[in-house]
Amino acid sequence: MPLKAPRKQSVSMGRGARKRDEDSGTEVGEGADEWTQSKATVRPPDQLDLTDAELKEEFTRILTANNPHAPQNIVRYSFKDRECQMEPPPRTNFSATANQSDDITKVSQAAKIVERMVNQNTYDDVAQDFKYYEDAADEYRDQEGTLLPLWKFQNDKAKRLAVTALCWNSKYNDLFAVGHGSYDFMKQSRGMLLLYSLKNPSFPEYIFSSDSGIMCLDIHVDHPYLVVVGHYDGNVAVYNLKKPHSQPSFRSSAKSGKHTDPVWQVKWQKDDMDHNLNFFSVSSDGRIVSWTLVKSELVHTDVIKLKVEGSTTEVSEGLELHTVGCGTAFDFHKEIDYMFLVGTEEGKIYKVKQHRPHQLLIGPLGPEHLGSLKYLTNPVLTDLSAHQFCKASWCSKSYSSQFLDTYDAHNMAVDAVTWNPYHTKVFMSCSSDWTVKIWDHTIKTPMFIYDLNSAVGDVSWAPYSSTVFAAVTTDGKAHVFDLAINKYEAICNQPVVAKKKNKITHVQFNPIYPIIIVGDDRGHITCLKLSPNLRKMPKEKKGQEVQKGPAVEITKLDKLLNLVREVKTKT
Repeated sequence: MPLKAPRKQSVSMGRGARKRDEDSGTEVGEGADEWTQSKATVRPPDQLDLTDAELKEEFTRILTANNPHAPQNIVRYSFKDRECQMEPPPRTNFSATANQSDDITKVSQAAKIVERMVNQNTYDDVAQDFKYYEDAADEYRDQEGTLLPLWKFQNDKAKRLAVTALCWNSKYNDLFAVGHGSYDFMKQSRGMLLLYSLKNPSFPEYIFSSDSGIMCLDIHVDHPYLVVVGHYDGNVAVYNLKKPHSQPSFRSSAKSGKHTDPVWQVKWQKDDMDHNLNFFSVSSDGRIVSWTLVKSELVHTDVIKLKVEGSTTEVSEGLELHTVGCGTAFDFHKEIDYMFLVGTEEGKIYKVKQHRPHQLLIGPLGPEHLGSLKYLTNPVLTDLSAHQFCKASWCSKSYSSQFLDTYDAHNMAVDAVTWNPYHTKVFMSCSSDWTVKIWDHTIKTPMFIYDLNSAVGDVSWAPYSSTVFAAVTTDGKAHVFDLAINKYEAICNQPVVAKKKNKITHVQFNPIYPIIIVGDDRGHITCLKLSPNLRKMPKEKKGQEVQKGPAVEITKLDKLLNLVREVKTKT
């Protein structure tokens, strides 16, 4: 019986076409030997020649999540601390002497721009609402509107100080000034002047501190870098935003005629005859003072002293004692020069006409020059350094003022009084007796009276309409009125502060944009946008152009006043 070949051999012969490479663990096909023989090893010229012992040496590596190629000294900006913080790299001791020639203030402007860019990204949704959002629900409301909260401004250094004054810049419409102080005379401390921009709501553009609380302020119309403030201690000061130091450029003192009581309002006025800047102030001491900026000092002139009517008492030797009227607010007429209204703590409003004095220039004092005295309306002083024997001086600096009218306006202190920006006969006042009143200065009784059920802190006319105004009350609400739509009540009553304990103190309309800013007694300023119903403009009619301008606004308000006058004449 013939022997059979082993089975293993036949299997191996069937797989002879393929073999396994033991070193690489991969299968190779036919012709692999020829391919490996023709392949030559290529070594870089700088490769090390290692011995067998070195090749067998093992190096232990620990894998971590750190990227060895990433930079270690990363600078990050902390929004909480408002400063740049660097993650420290490995430290070593180093000592050397270096001279720093470049001032760090050179990069301050660039840092401000970068900060604005970061804030615009952070508050992008608010900026979009400010520019584009219009409340579509106004179409379904019955002539009522709403206020949309936008930005909220606050500073840690002014956290416990009340907002005592607000004022928009006349040139830069996104910039406004805030005065911080305290209305509680038992808790008087420091004050602050802050200037914010809508482009950077997280931090003020300018910060000024003072030893006494700031109670009022005003920005010059022609020189928007000049800010005048009135303090609780009776001083007034002028800050120049062009100068980097924090001290005021001008400041009153006891020698220069400071007030003896808190200054409640200050207002820039037209330059005097020598083209010197001047402003007025009113205080609880009853004095209305004109201040002139002459070189590096403030020169004061008492314009008028308020007295309470019927309070004169006679004492011995023919002396009379007068009770001083405490001024709380005033406002100058927009067209009639030197006519202004003054509100007092007694609730009265005085209309005063101030007469500018003729200025007396005294020439050389020699006996041969006695005939050289002249009254001049626009005098020019001689150069005293060139004429050693001449003496020139202002002799008549007293103002003559005349009380034109007295209005029994309120039962409590008048908190604000302001002329209408369009109609020259109309002004508005508010008081802690819960009322807002609109007056025609030719009539001693108010045209409109509104009771807001809480003490009214401030009122402000809208710059775009003669019939729209806003008022804020101590219960945390903002009230917007439009007399052309509703003569009897506000078309918007809205709480604008989060807590009931917060009291709103001031309100101001922006001169261009449809927004208002309100301040409270916690140092917060809130920006709110007016809905379309709160800023209605005349509707376009087919084939007719919409009439706009001051004349249209005056006519619109006159129609309302004529209706009230007719009712009063009938009664």
